[in-house]
Amino acid sequence: MGNTASTPSPASPVRHVSRRQRPVSPRLTLDEKFDAFHIDHEEHATSQKVLSPDDSQHVSAAETEAYVRELLQDSKNRLGLSALSTNNPSAILEKPSTILKDTQYFNTAIPHEGSPVTNQRSSGRCWIFAASNVFRIAIMQKFDVKSLELSQAYLFFWDKVEKANYFLESILDTLDEDVDSRLIGALMAGPVGDGGQWDMIVNLVSKYGIVPQTLYPDSWNAMNSSVMGRLLTTKLREDGLRLRSLACSSSSTEKVAAAKEKMMQDVIRILTLCLGPPPSATEKFTWEYYDSSHKFKTVSLTPLEFAETTHVKRFFSLTNDPRNPYNRLLSVDHLGNVWDGRPITYVNVDKIVMKQACVAMLKKGLPIFFGSDVGKQSNFQKGIMDTDLVDYELGFNVKLGMSKAERLLTGESAMTHAMVLTAVHLDRDGKPVRWRVENSWSVSAGTEGYFVMSDEWMDEYCYQAVVDPSVVDREIRDVLKQEPKVLPLWDPMGLKHRFVDRSHCESKAGEVDTNVHFGSLVKRLRLDYHFLWGHYDESSDSRVSPPGIIRCYCYYCALLESSLLIKLSMR
Repeated sequence: MGNTASTPSPASPVRHVSRRQRPVSPRLTLDEKFDAFHIDHEEHATSQKVLSPDDSQHVSAAETEAYVRELLQDSKNRLGLSALSTNNPSAILEKPSTILKDTQYFNTAIPHEGSPVTNQRSSGRCWIFAASNVFRIAIMQKFDVKSLELSQAYLFFWDKVEKANYFLESILDTLDEDVDSRLIGALMAGPVGDGGQWDMIVNLVSKYGIVPQTLYPDSWNAMNSSVMGRLLTTKLREDGLRLRSLACSSSSTEKVAAAKEKMMQDVIRILTLCLGPPPSATEKFTWEYYDSSHKFKTVSLTPLEFAETTHVKRFFSLTNDPRNPYNRLLSVDHLGNVWDGRPITYVNVDKIVMKQACVAMLKKGLPIFFGSDVGKQSNFQKGIMDTDLVDYELGFNVKLGMSKAERLLTGESAMTHAMVLTAVHLDRDGKPVRWRVENSWSVSAGTEGYFVMSDEWMDEYCYQAVVDPSVVDREIRDVLKQEPKVLPLWDPMGLKHRFVDRSHCESKAGEVDTNVHFGSLVKRLRLDYHFLWGHYDESSDSRVSPPGIIRCYCYYCALLESSLLIKLSMR
């Protein structure tokens, strides 16, 4: 059948075509940029042997062994071997001078910080905690209270409900996509994850309001969300396939809508049983409290009335994404929670513009919700984020020279965690030196829950700051009127804040001690933060490769539990 020979010709064997033999584009690719980078630093190479193209494609055991012998002839490398192979390299190479200069002293700060320090525990709710910590400042001032914590679980409940609906509507909205397309894969990867973005908060507060935590405290599943999250994810993936199949068949619109309603009822049932029934968004609640003079007070408000002080709709996101043009509005395809709600948008600006806006916010006494890649050059116990913190070049004689844009392009960096800026230290010229950061990992992390972020770290790893329109020029405000450039769901700007803090541990089989902080457990198990660090998809319990999937930085949770179970079994 056909003209193709049934037996391959011996004269034309099928052979592998190497990259070097394939046609190449004259355009300088990212790989070529890195080739140039390594060529620029060839002076650091110990071996001067020139390899032929064929030799360079394969690993030679003999040459590797020869290089190792040559490497260890240097006394510095032998010292490095002794130190680095028996300890956490990041701890060994940490610079004391950096730790000493990153002090908790600031000359520009908001008048009153929120209290108490919050703890998101074993959940990916950092964005809800950061937003709640911003909101409570205005509410504390209105009601004259010294301490207030808002209910993160309340927003968490409604976010899960809305995300489930958003996912199912997205499935119906993408029927023209192949089921194995990258977009459908990205939707299925995290249909109802814990993470989120600022505009999602705006949607939730605008529709449901907020309540004090005393009226709807965290349940066990709010503090430890992975089991509930996996159940919801599995159910929604199944429902997504069923709904897609039903919609692609000859079924009526009414039948599809009825099936979706039943699916949503299943989601609400799971959430209600795991988190508890939330207060009504439209009925009044009674809140009893003491004011700053310790006078007993009581108010009766709806959640929407309680949220009026926040003016949440005023604020918008600045972002610094050097891959895209500045003064341009960015959005993300199929990223959101409330269907037909406020879309996810970022006004992309130069980092200097973003920092100037942050300084102006703090001078006005306003805290700032911001998003960053918290795991880079950070010490969680000391609460320091500084690009000069760990000197890898000293220990390994390697340079790490990627730009911010290149880190985004390669999946090396993305927004992973939301926190709050409450102060900045300015030099004599009014330029930022360091920033004070309110985290949501309890008082055990950093200095009583607060971190110090160097200005250089902010340049490299801060991607988002939520600001009031009054602190930017009209030119920046007018960007909000543009038709946005829509980024794909798997873009780093589409990755929702999903950092998880493991602040509980299993102390005994079947028991959970929520008072034991992650850091103290790590010390007991003789583990370290950096060893436990990695990319983890909580929905499928597997390692994943960025940037093709919404990421969750909680791989250390699984490692931590495994290590603990091993130690318990050895007792």
